Amino acid sequence: MDEIPDSHPRAESLRIRHKIIHGMEHNVVAKAGLIAHGRGEAFDYLLGEETTLPAKKAIKAAAAALLLSKYPVISVNGNSAVLTPHEIVELAEVSGAKIEANIFYRSPERLEAIKKVLEEAGAKEVLGVGETANGEIPEISSVRRVVDTRGILIADTVLVPIEDGDRTQALRKIGKTVIAVDLNPLSRTSQLANITIVDNHVRCMPLLVEEVKKLKNTPKEELKKILKNYDNKKVLGEVLKLIRDRLKEIAEKGSTIT
Repeated sequence: MDEIPDSHPRAESLRIRHKIIHGMEHNVVAKAGLIAHGRGEAFDYLLGEETTLPAKKAIKAAAAALLLSKYPVISVNGNSAVLTPHEIVELAEVSGAKIEANIFYRSPERLEAIKKVLEEAGAKEVLGVGETANGEIPEISSVRRVVDTRGILIADTVLVPIEDGDRTQALRKIGKTVIAVDLNPLSRTSQLANITIVDNHVRCMPLLVEEVKKLKNTPKEELKKILKNYDNKKVLGEVLKLIRDRLKEIAEKGSTIT
């Protein structure tokens, strides 16, 4: 791949795309992962490609939820593994969460490839790979129902970046708190999760790490207050209003999204 010049107006976006492509070529990302990334990028345009105030509210609530959790798990798929492996590992360390590989297009080879990426980023343990990945989440027809008996199966809180709605719904039905990272505020994942961070994964994860660090020594009662005051439906509504206002401004000014 030729080096992308910093002067290119879409330089960072192109670099991220090439990470996804490289991940597909090395069996970490499924082909469908490229489509999912493109769909998310389209919504990121509408958000102005920045972390919005509603997203920051959700990040704070997510940090509080992780710190209050007795057994949090970070679910990792191919896209999230190639985009933010170091942030995933650091978030697990600062929050006390387990890391588990869980993918829709499942194969032993892909799971091992994801595990390798995370281990190279410093992960000491990656669940969801091997003989302990023999538990099942009921009401899921896809192979994403297969989970680790030491991870998602017994977790009380699951962070699901770049998720599918079926699994989010199923996890909610069996009583788990679901934190989603999804650029589409209208997706079933966004609508069904307890906490939805409508933000680009590459922007969100470093901020979530820092927020967990910031709140780590906060008394539990204060953390509970943060969660009590958080309203996911209201936050999603604020995101939609931001998109509406941004489109209206662009239409009125006749400007374009670069």
